Formats: sequence, C-alpha cells, structure tokens
Amino acid sequence: MDRKLTLYILAGMVLGVVVGQVLNTLVAPEVIKSDIAPWFKLLSDIFLNLIKMLVAPLVLSTIVVGIAHMGDSAALGRIGVRALAWFITASLVSIGLGLVLVNFFQPGIGAPIPDVAAATAAVGEVKELKATDFILSIFPKNAVEALATNNILQILVFSIFAGVALSAIGERGAPLVKGADALAEMMLQVTGYVMRYAPVAVFGALANVVAASGLSILGTYLQLLTEFYFSLVLLWVILLSAGAVFLGRRIWQLIRYIRQPLMIAFSTASSEAALPKLFEQLDRFGVPRRISGFMLPLGYSFNLDGSMMYMSFATIFIAQAYGIDLSIGTQIMILLTLMISSKGIAAVPRASLVVITGTLAMFGLPVEGVAIILAIDQFLDMGRTATNVVGNAVATAVITKWEGMLEVEEPEFVPHPEAPGPTAAGGRAGLELDAGNFGEGR
Repeated sequence: MDRKLTLYILAGMVLGVVVGQVLNTLVAPEVIKSDIAPWFKLLSDIFLNLIKMLVAPLVLSTIVVGIAHMGDSAALGRIGVRALAWFITASLVSIGLGLVLVNFFQPGIGAPIPDVAAATAAVGEVKELKATDFILSIFPKNAVEALATNNILQILVFSIFAGVALSAIGERGAPLVKGADALAEMMLQVTGYVMRYAPVAVFGALANVVAASGLSILGTYLQLLTEFYFSLVLLWVILLSAGAVFLGRRIWQLIRYIRQPLMIAFSTASSEAALPKLFEQLDRFGVPRRISGFMLPLGYSFNLDGSMMYMSFATIFIAQAYGIDLSIGTQIMILLTLMISSKGIAAVPRASLVVITGTLAMFGLPVEGVAIILAIDQFLDMGRTATNVVGNAVATAVITKWEGMLEVEEPEFVPHPEAPGPTAAGGRAGLELDAGNFGEGR
C-alpha cells in the first residue's frame, strides 16, 4: 500500500468532494450539521488524534539522537543561525509578496460587507497575543506537560538541552541515546501503520467541508480564491527556485519525495498531520535526522510561509472591502508588524485569526471584517498549510546542503518491517504449557 498511498489519497480527495457535494445538494443543511457531518469529522479526527499521538515522542527522540550523534555544539549553533537567517528571509518574501499581489489584484473591492453584530458574533473573542507571553511560552516549566500538550516549541527546547547534555557525558549517556534511537524508529514504524488510514481521513475531511459549505460558495469568492492560490503558486516557484540554487537538479527529487505529506497537509488543513510523514520522506531524500530533527520543529514555529502570506493578503483585503486606502508607509509598517507577530503562532489556537485581528486593531481597521473570509477560511487554510510544508521541506534540504551533510537518496518507498505473522509456536513461545491443553487431557 505504501507504493500506492499517493494514489489512494488522491482518490480519497476526489471521492470526498463528490460525496460532499451530492449531500449538500440533496440533504437539508440542518440534517447534515446534526446527523452527517459529525461522522465525517470523526473519520478525520481519528487520524489527527493518531498523528498527535506520534508527534511528541517522535520530535523528542529525533532531536535528542540527532544532537547526541552530531557531537559538536558549535555545529548546532551554526545550523541554528543559518536556519533563522533563512526563516527571516522567507518571512519577508512571503509577507512582502502577499502585500504586492493583493495591491495588484485588489480582490477586496466589492466584497460583501457583513452586518457588524453578526460579524462580531462570528469572529468571537480572540485572546490577544503578547510578545512577552510568547517568549515565556517557549521555555517549558514541566517537560512532561510539554509532551502531554504536544507543544512542539517547548519540546524542542527541552530536547536541545537533553541532546547536548547526553553528548557532554559521553559513554554514560549511551544507553539513553540508544533508547531514544529505538524510540524514533518505533515511532516511524507506527507512522507507517497510521498512514494506511490517511485516505479515509482525507475523504472524511473534504466530505465534511464540502457537505457543509457546498462548492457553490467557491463561486461567490472565486476572485479571492483564484488570486490567493495564484499568489501561493508564485511563492512556491520562488521557494523552489531558491532551493534549486543550492540543490541543483535534486530539487525535482525533493518535490517527488514530499508529495505525500503535501497532499495530507492540503486535504486536512493541518501542518501537524504531515509532520511524521515529512520526517520519513526527508530521511529517504538524504537529510540526516540530526538536521531534520532540529529544523522541522523550529520551522513549524518560525517558518510558516503560507500562513504569513495569508495574513498580509487578508489584512489588506479587509481594508479594500471597507474602502480604506492605506499608504505605502502604513503597509510597510503592517509588513513589519506581521513579521514580528507571526512568529510562534503554531502553538496558538486560531493563530492566523489572532494575528490578523490584532493587526487590524493596531492600525484602526475594522476587526469585524475578518468575518468576510470566515466562510471560505477552510479552503484558504488548505492552500496555506500545504505551502508551509513546502517551505519547511525546502529550508531543511537547503540547510543540509549548506552544511555539507546531504546524503545519498534512498528508494522513495522502503517497505516497513513486518511484525511476526503465523509462527510454529502460534503465539505460545516462552510459555510453560500445561499438557492438559493437548491430546487426550484437553
């Protein structure tokens, strides 16, 4: 099934859209909401819960083993500096491109303005994200709590300390390193099992969205969707072209290797859902775990290229919808504000909404304008989530090449080890069996 997983996921996407549209056309909305949608949502929620089960132990073990095997704290610092330089540059490009294109296309002109009361109720209360709270949230006060809540940034910090410490104590820490290595391999094996359910989850996620909203809503927002996705495609071209400068022709192999996590991210609108598979595929592309284990968790907090483009696009779109003309100076200030406030948003619920509403309020723009895009936010989220995966895959591969650590490629599909099947002992191995189980005494 691993070899045909891409085909199965694609089939799940198509079937989900078809079934969802049929239900949206034939069944009353209240029936879909109360009786049908919860079952579709269950299919995708099971998958997302299983993925969340994998993330914390996989990230912890991967980073600890990678740093311990690296055996060079100076190299770790150098990789971190290069990673942050790449992330900052990619952030400026993403946000800046979003501002340029939304001013060029002007999709907000003529957009439907919602009733203020209804819009405020739809947006709801959004907790303000303060810089001091975010900085404090990076540092875990309890490692177990960080693991239990899947706080990737806190797990990253703890894992760096643990990996450097194990490297420092040498042979005395070898048993823990060996155990962490086995844990990482076990989690990737479990990932292989969970991924077999991905086509069903993809079907449920898309059927749920389309059954509730219908494809007709895409026509209402056709201009915004078309222009936003065109902007994302242009960002992909820029990111992949920058990657090709470092990787050369291997950029085409990278695209081929990441297509499965890319499709999972797009259909579920969850970056986290693609993380375990992305680890596995980058392993096979030639990225050593000591790089990917550090880069991907860091990138998921600081390198969300698609989300950053969306935030700049959405902010100016709302201003256009309300007929507010923003000067170049104000837009540059918005760019800088988004550049700072977008960091670390992965750990915040409804993170993009938090940043957009905070930016609107800061510059005196109508916060209730967020309700204009809520109706199709799921469809926009699918595109920006897939872009986040592309950005982090390219960044990880580039930093690996920059460090001179890129390994030879493995086969794109490597069969996972199989648990022992029917054996001669039939599961009775190691037992002191009573003879009464057999023969005449049974």
